[in-house]
Amino acid sequence: MSTSKPVEWVSALIERFEDQLPIKCGELTNPMRSNLEQNKECLIALSRFKFSLVINGLTDILKTIDNTRFGGYDQEKNIYESYLIVLDAVEQCLANTKDLSTSRLDEAIYVNKLLPVVCKLLNVPGDGITVQQVRQLASNVLFALSVNNFGTLFSKVVSRLECLIASGDETCEAGDLDLIQHMNVDMLKLTRLLNEEVQKWRLLKKFHHTELVKSVEKAIWNWLDTYPEEFTDLQKRPNADLSDNCEKLFELLDSFGEANRRKVQYVWPLQMMLLVLCPIILEELVYALEKGGPCSAEHLRKRNFVDALKRQLHAQVLGKQHSAGGTESAAVVTFVKLCKAATYINNKDSNNVLFVMVQSVIGDLKQILFNPLKPFSRGQDKINFDLELMI
Repeated sequence: MSTSKPVEWVSALIERFEDQLPIKCGELTNPMRSNLEQNKECLIALSRFKFSLVINGLTDILKTIDNTRFGGYDQEKNIYESYLIVLDAVEQCLANTKDLSTSRLDEAIYVNKLLPVVCKLLNVPGDGITVQQVRQLASNVLFALSVNNFGTLFSKVVSRLECLIASGDETCEAGDLDLIQHMNVDMLKLTRLLNEEVQKWRLLKKFHHTELVKSVEKAIWNWLDTYPEEFTDLQKRPNADLSDNCEKLFELLDSFGEANRRKVQYVWPLQMMLLVLCPIILEELVYALEKGGPCSAEHLRKRNFVDALKRQLHAQVLGKQHSAGGTESAAVVTFVKLCKAATYINNKDSNNVLFVMVQSVIGDLKQILFNPLKPFSRGQDKINFDLELMI
């Protein structure tokens, strides 16, 4: 039957898989869960040969779950558990596509069908562990989807930027801009992303600037996590295109931060990460700040940026901090992220300029973050984020 009627066979397997989900049969017993897992593994294996059929079927199941009405705690639990099971299957199917060749038409169909369903799950309301797992799995699916379909997702980001520019409405939702922080980007794609932001920056409203800043910083960290070897290689062989876009964006962010001091908590960390991606420039800045060396006019603004943040950091150690929620705390967060970026470099490379900069601030950071008499805090609503700074 699998040879003569593949569509019917796949459809039957998907239907059986759906009928075994918690939204259809309630809480799963161990035997039920085992059977469901077997069917899921069959679908994942089958996706190597009938990818479009399987992925479209799983997408339809996600839509069915989305249309299921909440009817008390048990039903809510069943809905979220069903999401987790299906999203995991989708992610694993997408991981199988690395060596597959699908037509552009098939790709366009399944991407455009899957994308809105998954994007909706990125913003599922709630703080429960299961809800957080759903959001994380949705992010994982987008990450896997972007491996073979980066062009499609990137086009949606560009289209959204152009739409926001054309509307001129600051209340218009960022929408597909969220995709930036969930995409798989190597250095080439990251450079392309930064270039697009540089070109569109001046045309966007302030609200969208903030959303874009947060997304781009997350994209940089995704790159570091996924392609650490590229970052290591960058220290030895700086990339001119990447550096050029980082410099341009740094200047735009510097002006934005000066005019919007309440936004520096988002702007400064990204500015620092942009400098981290420019080892030649960073070397000049460190030499100027730590050794009293000369600084070229074109990098003077960057030097002043780092120097001002270091002064703010030291002011807190001296007890001159005015508000933990102000620019002082933004300086702390920025330098913590600098330290975390340095962990992606081999610690045997002790002469690396990043390590030199870290050594110049690590003492002040420790005194601020680990002071038992005056614990660092930006408020009760950010306590979990503050704890992450200390890890």
